[in-house]
Amino acid sequence: MADILFLAAFVYEDIVGKSVVDFGTGTGRLAIGAARLGARQITAIDIDPVAIEVALENAEMAMVDIDWIVGDLEAVDGAFDTVIMNPPFGTKQRHLDKVFLAKAIRTGGIVYSLHKSTTREHIMRFLMRHGCKVHAIHEYTLEIPMMFEHHRKRKHPVKVDCYRVETGGARSS
Repeated sequence: MADILFLAAFVYEDIVGKSVVDFGTGTGRLAIGAARLGARQITAIDIDPVAIEVALENAEMAMVDIDWIVGDLEAVDGAFDTVIMNPPFGTKQRHLDKVFLAKAIRTGGIVYSLHKSTTREHIMRFLMRHGCKVHAIHEYTLEIPMMFEHHRKRKHPVKVDCYRVETGGARSS
């Protein structure tokens, strides 16, 4: 996650002084990192109230101000300069990653999104159908720890792509 924030903040200049939204924030790592790196305004959303409670505690420790929302993606209204997200990969609920991506395209001018590398062809087609320009794809291997009941391994390496997408759409004022 630190690599993604570094790229967004210092290579592409999409964080410092910008409005940022983190979809599916979980414990808030991306949102808190964006705040620490100088985002002007940050909103973060997750459907899980327990995750948001943990995120609030983490933000207090990091001494950052973030607008937290408990709800589904449609609870976010408005335009943002940058969307950052590590969406569900759509393995448990098919195509959930595309639901996140579609909302991000409608919401932000620039989108950073992680997807399984095995879905690259599908994600690229989806983005092109929505009139987006993929500016860069950065490849990573995530070590997914056993966090959920449906996980069977203590750690599972997953090859992922981080997309930097220019939507041609929304920007905050």
